[in-house]
Amino acid sequence: MKTVDVGHEIDEGRWTGYQKLLVFGTALAIILDGVDNQLLPNTIPTLIKEWGQPRAAFTNAQSSGPWGMMIGGLIGGAIGDRFGRRPALLLSVVTFALVTIAISFVNSLEALLVLRFLAGVGLGGAMPNAATLASEYVPRRQRPSAVTMTIVCIPLGGFVAAELAARVIPAFGWRSLFLIGGIIPLVLAVVLWMVLPESPRFLARRKERWPELTRVMRRIGHNVPDDVQYMDAAADAARGVRKGSMGELFAPVYLRDTLALCASFFFCLMVNYVAIQWVPAMLAGGGFTQPAANRGLTMVNIGGVLGALAGGFIIQRLGSRLTMLSMSAVAVVCSLAMAGMKLDPTDAGALMAMFLITGGLLNAVQTTMYALAAHVFPTEIRSTGVGTAVAVGRVGNAMAAYVGSYALDRGGSAGYFTSWAILMALVFVALALVMRHVPRTSSVQGAAVAAPASH
Repeated sequence: MKTVDVGHEIDEGRWTGYQKLLVFGTALAIILDGVDNQLLPNTIPTLIKEWGQPRAAFTNAQSSGPWGMMIGGLIGGAIGDRFGRRPALLLSVVTFALVTIAISFVNSLEALLVLRFLAGVGLGGAMPNAATLASEYVPRRQRPSAVTMTIVCIPLGGFVAAELAARVIPAFGWRSLFLIGGIIPLVLAVVLWMVLPESPRFLARRKERWPELTRVMRRIGHNVPDDVQYMDAAADAARGVRKGSMGELFAPVYLRDTLALCASFFFCLMVNYVAIQWVPAMLAGGGFTQPAANRGLTMVNIGGVLGALAGGFIIQRLGSRLTMLSMSAVAVVCSLAMAGMKLDPTDAGALMAMFLITGGLLNAVQTTMYALAAHVFPTEIRSTGVGTAVAVGRVGNAMAAYVGSYALDRGGSAGYFTSWAILMALVFVALALVMRHVPRTSSVQGAAVAAPASH
């Protein structure tokens, strides 16, 4: 009878086409995060006219979705650690889809606020479980890029939302936009149900599900016999860690990293959504047309996709500390440069270029942060750890609606972009305090030996 260390076999194993397919499947779910967070911002200029409401009247509705995501992230992460990442992810996607369809029928700010909150609760559990699945399907050396490739779909989803809004709203109205935004994830849920297996490391801890694990291991490319016994030595080495216990995140061994990661997520999601939620309204208020205002957000998202891909590629080679701190510092400089630019609809080339560059930096830091969080926590509390950090980040996400509106009211576009610089400076400080950064490629094996519980 053969005993297989699941964690070691996957960490040191091949990077197969099947694993790439699984990462692609989790990435599809993350597209919904970007779509959800940017459907409403792209719709607000139209709703201001149709409902006869000022821009500030939509602040609470903007904020309600992230508050729901915060709650959903906490619940979804705990469900993922206790009952499986796969069912938690599918439940999140289906719930979000049904509520988004319901939004297409609202006629008041109050109804919009409530449904946006519920959509956030539904979707909140998708992020930690998708990030955890992506990290646990693949070898250690590919983990940072796999998680980043998954999370990069946030700005990709935002790009899809902005482009859909630019085309659907003028032709069919804003209600059709939300209807499409709900039907797509229902189709996606079916695809994920057919394609995605449960996390091998999750299955290894449940003997009754070992036959299922054997099928997954064989598809990944490992030759295991029918009577195999499984273990996960890295998980066993995480002494005293209980299944999915949030309290363990604040044990002395993880306390500093947990607090630093939570602060990083808080300020980074805040600055990203200060950008996402108010760029179209800011540009529309500066004389840009609805499609042109949507294009500004499109540039932020295109930059986000490119920046996140580059960030994931670089941290796999240089590690996360140097990469993420450098990107944060350059983002501060670029944001201050944008604060000195004038809004001119007839000459917006330079502004759009800066949206592309700065948006790339903001999103690159945000997306690689998920790879960092997946690296910090061991598998027993990985979904809980990532979910908690993301949940704290969602508080920043929710507050972004108020911070962005306040900055625009008090300082116009200059104050708005200055708020980006201040928040990214705080991200820099928080990331500098994280101890368990993703190491350089050359030192991955040494780091694994020194700190097995961090994988």
